Amino acid sequence: MRFSLLLLFLSVAVSGWAQSHSAEINTHVWKPFIEAFNGYESDRFLSLHSQDLVRSARDGKQVLTWAQYLGETRQGQARDKERGNKRTLELRFTERLSNGQQAIDVGIYKTVYVLTNGTTEAYYGRFHVVLRKENNRWKILVDTDSSENGTIGERDFLAAQPLE
Repeated sequence: MRFSLLLLFLSVAVSGWAQSHSAEINTHVWKPFIEAFNGYESDRFLSLHSQDLVRSARDGKQVLTWAQYLGETRQGQARDKERGNKRTLELRFTERLSNGQQAIDVGIYKTVYVLTNGTTEAYYGRFHVVLRKENNRWKILVDTDSSENGTIGERDFLAAQPLE
């Protein structure tokens, strides 16, 4: 009986510990990430990433460094902003693991673009992100995503857990 209670206590404690890391990651990374992305704030967006970043948009079959990603992000955001396009990013999670210094977040993103002609386009993909604490702040170290040949959609997005 004591052993069963100990196991129950440990599983609840570990679960709560992981959830507190997720809440901290949400505050340090995901909430400002979404705000900066939606607001076309390139420098703020990239400040959430480690200088050791490995970025791979797997549909594009490329791997970028932080500096390359910064350049591409600035160009793309300036182009969209100049055209007057609006966008909103939402994230949902299928798996979140952390040891307090490193973390892995897996989930589904949904980006909706509203073009100046009123057309709305939605894009979905699965992301895998590795984070680590740097100077007591969570940073994105590895960021990959893929539409998995266009198979990721609204159903996958709604099945995942929302950002809390």
